[in-house]
Amino acid sequence: MKRLLLIMLCLALLGTASFAQTKKRKPPKNFNSKNKQDEKFLEKQFWMGLKAGTNFSKVHVTKEYSVISPVNNEETSKVYESFNKPGFQVELELTFYFKGFSASLQPTYRSSSFAYTNHYEWIDSETATNSLTLDYYQEQKLEYFEIPFVVKYDILSGNLRPYIQLGGYGAFLINANKTVEVSGLDLASGGENPFTNEPVIVGAKDLFAKSNWGLIGGAGVNYNIGNIRINLDIMYRYGMSNIASTQNRYSNDRLAGVGDAMDDMTMDNISISLGALFPLRFLSSGFKSSDSK
Repeated sequence: MKRLLLIMLCLALLGTASFAQTKKRKPPKNFNSKNKQDEKFLEKQFWMGLKAGTNFSKVHVTKEYSVISPVNNEETSKVYESFNKPGFQVELELTFYFKGFSASLQPTYRSSSFAYTNHYEWIDSETATNSLTLDYYQEQKLEYFEIPFVVKYDILSGNLRPYIQLGGYGAFLINANKTVEVSGLDLASGGENPFTNEPVIVGAKDLFAKSNWGLIGGAGVNYNIGNIRINLDIMYRYGMSNIASTQNRYSNDRLAGVGDAMDDMTMDNISISLGALFPLRFLSSGFKSSDSK
């Protein structure tokens, strides 16, 4: 009987120890809630960083103007180059991310250029061999402070995140310069005399509107390396307002002297930027805020 009681006591002790071990290995009650808190934290994030790159511009003429009014307008119409002159931009990006969507404010300094040519020809009505041909090459360099606002959508999650974006921008003119190169062929002065004049370079800020606005569309990709986000961004700006000053069209005497007057126009611009963004929210010093979500 004593032996039976001893065996039952040993079994009871073993059962108690086993239960204690099982209870000890059981996850804490707040284990799942902590994971949920981490996931909820990852659903939103603030990012800030710098981007820089190059851009190219194209203008759409809505109405053409000229100081000279020739008989044949086709011979003197301006021919604009499209996406031919490179510029550059520097951007500060401030972005709020929430569940795949981002709202982004991107103050930008942008320098852009576009150019056009004019061709003028004069022929002596009495002697057809007497003629004068003039070719103008006119380049505009514009500097703007822009405030783009875009909404982005991440197509994929993970370290590699392609996205699309839509938005708008307001642009404020900082400075503008204009370079005019004149060349031609003189057949009216007793021989065949080609010539090229010294370029005329003038400040042209007054010839352009102080501000303009437009729409933005584009795409890009983010790549997370730890807590740093490398960004490649492509934006297409579609101008919606006239960039030329209607009040000061003929105000520059030097440009009027070479037969120039600014057309009414809008400007499109395509830009490519590369940059790095940094998260502003962390759970702890060892936590990667760009993980998983």
